[in-house]
Amino acid sequence: MKLFPLHNTKKFLHDKRGNLLLFVMIFGSLAFTMIVMGVSSYALFENQASNRKQSRDLSFHIAEAGINYYRWHLAHSPEDYQDGTGVAGPYVHAFEDKNGDVIGYFSLDIDAPLAGTTIVNFRSTGWTIAQPQNTRTIGVRVGYPALTDFSFVENSDMSFSYTTEVHGKIHSNGGIEFNGTTDSILQSAKEIYDPVGGPVNSPGIWGNGGPTTFWDFPVPPKDFNAITTDLAGIRDASDAGGLHFYSSGSEGYHMIFQADGTFKLYTVTKRQKYTDYCKTVYNGYCYSGNVYYDIQNETYDATYTIPANGAIFVEDDIWVEGVVNGHVSVGAGRFPVLESTYQEIYPIGNITLLAKESTNVIGLIAQGDIVYPYNVPNDMVVEAALLSQFKKIYRPYFSNTKNSLTIFGSQISYAGGGVKWGNPVVSGFINTIYIYDGNLRYLVPPGFPVEPTYELISWEEIE
Repeated sequence: MKLFPLHNTKKFLHDKRGNLLLFVMIFGSLAFTMIVMGVSSYALFENQASNRKQSRDLSFHIAEAGINYYRWHLAHSPEDYQDGTGVAGPYVHAFEDKNGDVIGYFSLDIDAPLAGTTIVNFRSTGWTIAQPQNTRTIGVRVGYPALTDFSFVENSDMSFSYTTEVHGKIHSNGGIEFNGTTDSILQSAKEIYDPVGGPVNSPGIWGNGGPTTFWDFPVPPKDFNAITTDLAGIRDASDAGGLHFYSSGSEGYHMIFQADGTFKLYTVTKRQKYTDYCKTVYNGYCYSGNVYYDIQNETYDATYTIPANGAIFVEDDIWVEGVVNGHVSVGAGRFPVLESTYQEIYPIGNITLLAKESTNVIGLIAQGDIVYPYNVPNDMVVEAALLSQFKKIYRPYFSNTKNSLTIFGSQISYAGGGVKWGNPVVSGFINTIYIYDGNLRYLVPPGFPVEPTYELISWEEIE
């Protein structure tokens, strides 16, 4: 066994500075290496995260470019739901940068409108070539806004009494005397006009109603030559899967809609006579005469199911009532179109929807007048869109009054109309309440006029 000299051991034990320096160098190198590796890893992670975020942002913009592209395509080809290909999708398009280099793609999925609607649903999914797994999807709904977006659209002067409430927009190509209450916009195409029985040079909208902050005049007129529906289209649709009823050979037809999606059809064989105390107006005076707008006798024909395309065309007068379960329009007219053969529609009872804010919609379209007969409910409800193509929507000056008429829907007429007489009311419906049905803005009854430009309904990112 070899022994070290005692003085060397003491020297080693007393040389502490060299020992500490060695330890500091070793552990310092380890710590420095760990810090460098940590910072490098963090920087690499941040770079990858930044790249992913940049890629996701770019994917979103590419998806948005797909939305803008198809909206442009619809503006030029409004009924092309196959992206110009004639085949089913999806439809993939390359996306180029400013230099013309392809840096990503978007894919379009397009849902054509359901029967009787104008709403197009489509989705655009975008991704980059660098990171194709990072996709973003945007969903959009667009549709043609319809004139049923208004409570009233009239081509003539209008007058609203003190007992009238209107919840929805009003447009008149004539002037408006407004004495009722409203919560929406009143529009008149007239700056001044001369109302019947009113002061000359009246403002386009005048009266004691309000609030006046909603009054807007003059505004551009509506082109009734363009917006009134072409009943020939409903007739053709009735021949292509709908229901077409020719002349009854008698007084007309009576339709009673049922909650199960059907309607009972009767042939009216005799009309009831009543007196209209203002059947003819001459030099400002009313002259009475007999009118025949009520049913006296009828016979049952059959029960029919509302057709899938919703088109029912009748070459005769029609009495309508009942509970509607479906998406349907009833048109009354004859061709060629002659004023002497205009067909009329008579809402004889309540017309209600099985469920509001649903696919249940009914439109009543007459070449001639839409007339409320003598015998109607005391508190009448009509949940429908009404359109008189060449005449008016009104109730004659009968000898009786009814308490109320509530319209949940829209009224469009060429020659105006009215459902009450006198102040206080001496004939017609004492209280009238008109409520706009928001469901009719895009879920349009078959054959009703729409604006020719798609409007954005909703826009959302789909996760």
